[in-house]
Amino acid sequence: MMKILLHILVVLIIVLNGHHADAIDNKKKPNIIFIFADDQAYNTIHALGNKEIKTPNLDKLVESGTTFTHNYNMGAWAGAVCVASRTMLNTGRSVWRAKELNTVFQKEDSLAITQTWGNLLKQAGYDTYMTGKWHIQADIDKCFDYIGTKRYGMPKQTKAGYNRPMDENDKNWLPWDAKHGGYWQGGQHWSEVVGDESIDFIEQAKGREHPFFMYVAFNAPHDPRQSPKEYVDMYPLDKISVPDNYQPLYPEKDDIGCGKNLRDEKLAPFPRTEYAVKVNRQEYYAIITHMDHQIGRILDALEKSGQKDDTYIFYTADHGLACGEHGLLGKQNMYDHSMRSPLIVIGPDVPEGKRKEVDVYLQDIMPSTLEIAGLEKPAYVEFNSLMPLITNRRKKGNYDAIYGSYKELQRMVRADDYKLIVYPKAQKVKLFNLKKDPLEMKNLASNQKYQKKIKELFGQLLQLQQEMDDALDLTAVFPELLN
Repeated sequence: MMKILLHILVVLIIVLNGHHADAIDNKKKPNIIFIFADDQAYNTIHALGNKEIKTPNLDKLVESGTTFTHNYNMGAWAGAVCVASRTMLNTGRSVWRAKELNTVFQKEDSLAITQTWGNLLKQAGYDTYMTGKWHIQADIDKCFDYIGTKRYGMPKQTKAGYNRPMDENDKNWLPWDAKHGGYWQGGQHWSEVVGDESIDFIEQAKGREHPFFMYVAFNAPHDPRQSPKEYVDMYPLDKISVPDNYQPLYPEKDDIGCGKNLRDEKLAPFPRTEYAVKVNRQEYYAIITHMDHQIGRILDALEKSGQKDDTYIFYTADHGLACGEHGLLGKQNMYDHSMRSPLIVIGPDVPEGKRKEVDVYLQDIMPSTLEIAGLEKPAYVEFNSLMPLITNRRKKGNYDAIYGSYKELQRMVRADDYKLIVYPKAQKVKLFNLKKDPLEMKNLASNQKYQKKIKELFGQLLQLQQEMDDALDLTAVFPELLN
């Protein structure tokens, strides 16, 4: 009998020690906070060069971590670019394979659900939390342990919010007027809801034994660009500049799907006026500053909780946005203002105040967190961790070229400081030297000096199409670009 009792005692000690070891292992893993904006262009942070905008808390992130200055979204299969971006981010698949998951996710027994970002970190021992915008076909309730307010799309826009302002007397729609609903629907601005709920979770997480992963997804600064009046007042119109690459109309707008029928492009009158662009930029800056304040509250709560030193923070947006550049108002184009978004990383071993100029995709954040969590990257994840670049374990960028796409109407490749844009329907090609012409104002495609470069980039684009299962046949439209 004594031998049996002794054996049971030994087994219990082993089991309890095993559980204790698991708890210790989990506590050794750092927390991860992913903060996600919607429609924020790369050039809308004060510390990164925009002296018109006020972003004190994002500036602190820039000072405290490493910024990737050339961070791209891969494009989209529909006008809602955010759906494609978020599906790629949460599944690790490139754009056209991510599209295929839209139908797969609707099957209740979908294996793909278990392969989403939140579920992967669950498997690594993380408590997972999400609040804010989702906009993915996958069932959110099957992707996270804890969920705050769920937003499945953009705040509701109203008729008064489009085709405005017509002139200085057009005051039919004002950002702080709650009667239009939108961000004010429910009584509290949606950015403030995200801030409050994130703070609550950080406070609760103090008492839990597992590390946490937070997916904090703001709707801001997506239109309707609403914020309290005090934030709009921070930006007098006489202090707002019209972009250097402003133009009243984009010549190929209809052939590339960016004409009057595209929802985003309806926000301002056609043709664009300098006044309308300035007002739209005023409201864009204001809602970014309002969101920045909520981010500051979240960061303060993290520090007060005593968990800051043990936490990695990733900040980005699902894509950029045109706000008058090139005569455009949306993100459905291949220019950097729409393809690029901010990307900042803060953490225990992340150098402070550093800038990395290598080309990356924002979806690289997902495998970065897997590496931090000690998980091997699954074979189906096509993006690459940023951590070797951050810690200088890898000197060269993860990609030889960056690919971009929009429906069947636009394709892009960026490599070696050049960008090639092709418009199949318009049968036009554009080439930009991004080092000399970062605002993409001088099309070099008609210059004989650059024909070899165009063919070289076109070949890279065809190779990327093949790698990503992009079925659009560009060779039939541009046979003269084949070597």
